[in-house]
Amino acid sequence: MTTTDTGGPQSALPTPSHTVGPFYGHALPFRGGEDIAPLGHPDSVTVHGYVYDGEGRPLPDALLEVWGPDPEGRVPTADGSMRRDPASGGFLGRNGVEFTGFGRVQTDADGHWYVRTLRPGARGRSAPYLGVCVFARGLLVHLFTRIYLPDDGTVLASDPLLSRLAADRRDTLVAGTEGEGTYRFDIRLQGEGETVFLEFQ
Repeated sequence: MTTTDTGGPQSALPTPSHTVGPFYGHALPFRGGEDIAPLGHPDSVTVHGYVYDGEGRPLPDALLEVWGPDPEGRVPTADGSMRRDPASGGFLGRNGVEFTGFGRVQTDADGHWYVRTLRPGARGRSAPYLGVCVFARGLLVHLFTRIYLPDDGTVLASDPLLSRLAADRRDTLVAGTEGEGTYRFDIRLQGEGETVFLEFQ
């Protein structure tokens, strides 16, 4: 807030609002946040892509949180995504054995990100998917979306969320296949091809 001195009583003028930050890149990322699946696990998949702004430019400072069930559709309850050294307070990384289902990754200087996780199993009537939370510059509130893997068209067609969307909007939630166990999923925050984002109430 700013004040003005006109010789009489001071009056307060509101400070214009603006987006501050992003500050989340300082303390939220942790070493190994992208390696959710235990190394060498036979059911691991890699999902990668770019985060783009409304003008189609890649964002070098976005942060994604990714979580999902194990291949049987069970939500993990194991701790250990971010372990600290009790002596130094530094990051120890994952223990390499337990699957926590959760990861956190920043985009690099080119706006690229990746996670290596276990192939998610179906839960309830939903097709298998990974949940994603997106933090990026200009966002006052983080965004939620999903990444569906394209392996079974019949299952995707019957998913309660996907079946309610027009084909072009539905496609923004389905990753593309780039080879055995590798998928591409770009996130577009605005504009043409904008990713479908979800609101939880």
